[in-house]
Amino acid sequence: MTRRWNPEEPDETVLALARTSPLVIALDFDGTASELVGDPMAARAVPEVADALAALAALPETTVAFVSGRSLVHLREITEHHDGSPVALAGSHGAQYWFPGEGEVDVAGAADTTADVDADELREALSDEIETLLGDFPGMRLERKTLGLGIHGRRADPVVEQRAFSAVDEVMAQRAAHWRRRTGDRILEYSSRHEGKDVAITRLREKYDAAAILFAGDDVTDEDALRALRPGDLGVRVGPGETAAALRVDSPQQIAQLLGVIATERASRRE
Repeated sequence: MTRRWNPEEPDETVLALARTSPLVIALDFDGTASELVGDPMAARAVPEVADALAALAALPETTVAFVSGRSLVHLREITEHHDGSPVALAGSHGAQYWFPGEGEVDVAGAADTTADVDADELREALSDEIETLLGDFPGMRLERKTLGLGIHGRRADPVVEQRAFSAVDEVMAQRAAHWRRRTGDRILEYSSRHEGKDVAITRLREKYDAAAILFAGDDVTDEDALRALRPGDLGVRVGPGETAAALRVDSPQQIAQLLGVIATERASRRE
């Protein structure tokens, strides 16, 4: 059962999480830490969220992470992430990672080099073909990803968007039927890797020996992570839609308020 968070009233579930250590605070980025924008690379965390995350990252036994479908290189750009950052990153739906003090790491083990080369060549060919195809659909945009591709329709008429998605689906069914297909809020994604955000939650839990995890997200792909949470964790859905989350908030600004409550409670217990 999902209930709406009321920032005007103390919430014992939130306060109990805030008292738990070690704690991981993991957020999706687009639509959760940032507003949704027409140009995907123009997304930036709203200032209130950035401030709350900085306060949390400065506390002991507290790890802050972004878990996103963005390629790691793009995720670092939109989060304004630097090499000395205390924030962990899980990109490409849990197929890529960057950890503080380590940098980018290969957590998948030894790779099949031949398969990687084949996937890279296919991805480049498909990206070129689909970029040309999208020229017939005004407002549609291709995002080239490290492990796949995304087709954005936020700037297009919804009818045009659906026609474009259908055309892309036809190409992918013929050329890369084995790739994982995902849909979200006005986006269609394909990836040569099949990891989901549930994998990212598991890796973060193991990496930081987390006693509890808060995960917040706003879209369909975030439900993989929300369903991977355990008793004592806390899932938060931003905005409408069916969800496995325990709490619902209305906006990134409310996420900032929620994170502020957690940061204040954790800091007060140190005094």
